[in-house]
Amino acid sequence: MNIEQNNNSNTSDNMNLRNLLMMSAVAFPMMIFSASPDAPSIGHQCCPDKPSRHGINRDNLDPQANLKDDFYEYACGGWMKNNPITDEYARYGMFDLLRENARTQLNELIVNLKENPDAKVKGTNAQKVSDIYEMGMDSVRLNKEGAAPLKPFIAKAQSATKKNLAEILAWEHNGIGASFFSSGVGADVNDANMNIMHIGETGLGLGDRDYYLEDTEENRKFIDAYTKYIKEICTLAGIKKKDAERIAKNVLKLEKGIAEHKMTREMRRNPHLRNNVMSIEELCEKYPNIDWKAYFEGLDIPVPEKVNVGSVGYIEYLNSLIPTLTEQEIRDYLTYEVIAESTQVLSDDFVNADFEMFSKTLSGKKEQEPRWKRAMAIPNSMFGEAIGQLYVEKYFPEENKKAMKKLVENLRIALGQHIDNLSWMSDETKQKAREKLAGFTVKIGYPDKWKDYSGINIDPSKSYMENCYEASKWFKHDNYKKVGTPVDKDEWLMTPQTVNAYYMPTTNEICFPAAILQAPYFDVTADDAMNYGAIGVVIGHEMTHGFDDSGRKYNKEGNLEDWWTEEDAAKFTKLADGLVEQFNAVEVLPGVNANGRFTLGENIADQGGLRVALTAYLNSLGESEGEVIDGLTPLQRFYLAYANLWATNIRDEEIARLTKADSHSLGRNRVNVSLRNIQPFFEAFGIKEGDKMYRPEEERIIIW
Repeated sequence: MNIEQNNNSNTSDNMNLRNLLMMSAVAFPMMIFSASPDAPSIGHQCCPDKPSRHGINRDNLDPQANLKDDFYEYACGGWMKNNPITDEYARYGMFDLLRENARTQLNELIVNLKENPDAKVKGTNAQKVSDIYEMGMDSVRLNKEGAAPLKPFIAKAQSATKKNLAEILAWEHNGIGASFFSSGVGADVNDANMNIMHIGETGLGLGDRDYYLEDTEENRKFIDAYTKYIKEICTLAGIKKKDAERIAKNVLKLEKGIAEHKMTREMRRNPHLRNNVMSIEELCEKYPNIDWKAYFEGLDIPVPEKVNVGSVGYIEYLNSLIPTLTEQEIRDYLTYEVIAESTQVLSDDFVNADFEMFSKTLSGKKEQEPRWKRAMAIPNSMFGEAIGQLYVEKYFPEENKKAMKKLVENLRIALGQHIDNLSWMSDETKQKAREKLAGFTVKIGYPDKWKDYSGINIDPSKSYMENCYEASKWFKHDNYKKVGTPVDKDEWLMTPQTVNAYYMPTTNEICFPAAILQAPYFDVTADDAMNYGAIGVVIGHEMTHGFDDSGRKYNKEGNLEDWWTEEDAAKFTKLADGLVEQFNAVEVLPGVNANGRFTLGENIADQGGLRVALTAYLNSLGESEGEVIDGLTPLQRFYLAYANLWATNIRDEEIARLTKADSHSLGRNRVNVSLRNIQPFFEAFGIKEGDKMYRPEEERIIIW
């Protein structure tokens, strides 16, 4: 649960060759906060020698837009005009601007490492980071090697038989991809202090199941492009044309069947559906067509005593599917998976084919990112915390961490006030909600202990792909070996240089990496109203995730437990259903509506963050009304600062893709739909009945 879409999950169980390139992004979990009346302001905490703070940057505003009809356009229109989307992006917003700033900073750190004497010493982090970056930049070598690094991997995939399938899958899952099903170690939601093996669904080439199941002109276009892509990368890998055509046919057939039996997006949000713990004996008895014991032995770990099957219906389907497949179909699928997972660490032909399919066709991008960005993403993922140490030393003042700690506690107080004042919740449930809130663990800036990467070896005499594979394998085994061990609650799931934040329900923790604690989210030169409207809402958003439609099902220890009274749960569900309908009603493209059910958790968190952050800000004012700056009142600056976070230019193709794939609402809806439920917002801008931004009181939804 994070603040923004994050395709670059930094958890080791998600690591594979493709994900090595996709692990630097921004997230935003949920939280609500309220400061006590005597809580110091952000400005006084950070910069006592600079009492005067700047207000809203009016260049971000569009004075021609009518804020009472479209607040998002008024608040963000200037920024969007001043920051047009370029060919490199499918969308470009304030979050992306921060990511780009961070990438520039990180690239400077990485490039400068080659001047560090440690970079000449084999086995140091400096050597590893510098060498893998240089390998990614060496287009001459990559293009000369072509598909050669793939050959042994393809040969291994094509050696698959029904008899050795479990062993081949274990090899492939241990660093390359997740064919047929996925596996990884994480907390047992029935005992969140202990790790358990999780067995789940595999992914799909096109990402979302609807591309395969909804027969529309648009989806047929995507399927045709995807078919062409499969044949192209197989041919680039040295496979004969007629064999590539057969592989494409078999892969599409298999993936369509997988799509038909995967959970829907909405189902995946229900943790109870994903909680199906069984003994290894029960697993083998229920799904005998996969040799599970041979699979775990192939992962080089002890056979676990129990596992959690995250999608029972899917694994049942897989168990029935495997006996019907020919060995040729199995080999074709595995061969394609090996190639597709490797495209980003091969020659330009592979990279360009990947871009044409997934970035251009699916998302609307017009040109490839420059090589340095792609090359930098690998060490940033592979050695994230090592680079994070450098980032924190240069770009994260210790004063920011101290100020943030105080701010989080102010918000915790505010959320407690909101819980106490809820009219729809009983005292019994309020007490348990308070206990969960008090139990939040807070992580700010960077971890107290850094990850040890000594087990990863970077050898420039080997190919780029082989080095990346060995690192990916190390990450996977680092995860697998945790099965049956206590959860390390000090471990971070994002690196310090990640522009994001998260809430983790099984550890009941909120985390704010250093990179998000910068302007405009956290700005020591801005006035308090703006900081509370920006980073304050982010904090509140992450806290609220602990009480959204999914997070509320976990108790203070992180276990899946129904701690609500039946009546309170029914009232919550009724309110949540109302919020679903508000977002469902929004047409994001002609004939395409937002998915309020899929985005419910993030929408609850946005609203909670807004309300709690405002309470915390008002608490910080005490008896003061705050000052008017540049003609804007404190409340006006608060809401404008929030809206500015979501300023975004976005292509239609990306709107369509994100509506299917992203559990966050589009930026425009995160502003306009959420704010239309909040009375202080109406008062701040004089919005009344008859204005498009106005929502009648009886239609408003207030949850937290």
